[in-house]
Amino acid sequence: MRYPKVLNPRIQQQLLKRFGVYEKVLPVQSTPSRIVPDHIEKPNYVLHHQELVVPSRPEIKDINQIRGMRRSCKLAANILASVEEFLEVGKTTDDIDEWVHNLTIEAEAYPSPLHYKGFPKSVCTSVNNVAVHGIPDLRPLQDGDIVNVDITVYLKGFHGDCSKTFVVGNVDQRGLELIKITEEALNLAIKNCGPDVPFSEIGSTIHRYAKQNALTVLPAFLGHGIGEYFHGPPDIFHMLNRYPGLMKPGMTFTIEPVLSHGSEHTVILEDGWTVVTEDSARAAQAEHTVLITDDGAEVLTKTNK
Repeated sequence: MRYPKVLNPRIQQQLLKRFGVYEKVLPVQSTPSRIVPDHIEKPNYVLHHQELVVPSRPEIKDINQIRGMRRSCKLAANILASVEEFLEVGKTTDDIDEWVHNLTIEAEAYPSPLHYKGFPKSVCTSVNNVAVHGIPDLRPLQDGDIVNVDITVYLKGFHGDCSKTFVVGNVDQRGLELIKITEEALNLAIKNCGPDVPFSEIGSTIHRYAKQNALTVLPAFLGHGIGEYFHGPPDIFHMLNRYPGLMKPGMTFTIEPVLSHGSEHTVILEDGWTVVTEDSARAAQAEHTVLITDDGAEVLTKTNK
């Protein structure tokens, strides 16, 4: 039986009913960082190892900045869509890293996570009980795994950011429902975005929908403003919150809820990046970058694939 070991069989059966059937994941051997050719434009945090400079308040972008965001977000979305066809049992998350890295370089872009605050790989891959920031490694993907692939690219001066949780082989019903509800919560939040809507409404919407479906929002993980910088204001909370401020046309930010069957508590492992659920429950995440428009919100990382 693939599940974290517990001593009491009765408790084990209760957890199986609540969390589903899957393999608990811990990091294994990784591989060195991949090389980016010299001619690829790189963000300042790679070039100069400078202190990250971000706006002090949510940025309202002009038409040229919005054009740049559309370009980078389209690339990120297309690469993410390609991952679904690439994934299969036996491939490793390091294989995913290589796939995403190569597609990014071929597009003359830089994989934003690489060397951001010391992150060693070109993409984040979070499997089963890994909530976020999983470092790609040499563990083969198993039949029944779920894996979030979080892609950000830096293209012509702008970052585009999105993620999706994919299934590997035959995933149990509890896992499929977790992914479906997480995506629905994200889409509901986006539908509620628009001019003069409080940022806090995003978290209220996601919290209510998760609770209706007996899931937990992991509160430690936020969406963020994005543009010529990777992370900046506003902070986008995915649970009940009092974050101040209203959305305005021209703002771009990510919405990226992480939902779980279990508790809200997480643990950062010794590598300083990998975050796992404290109770080993699976987590799923979905993410889009959105642009606030005059009459709503445009999903910049939407793809037709």
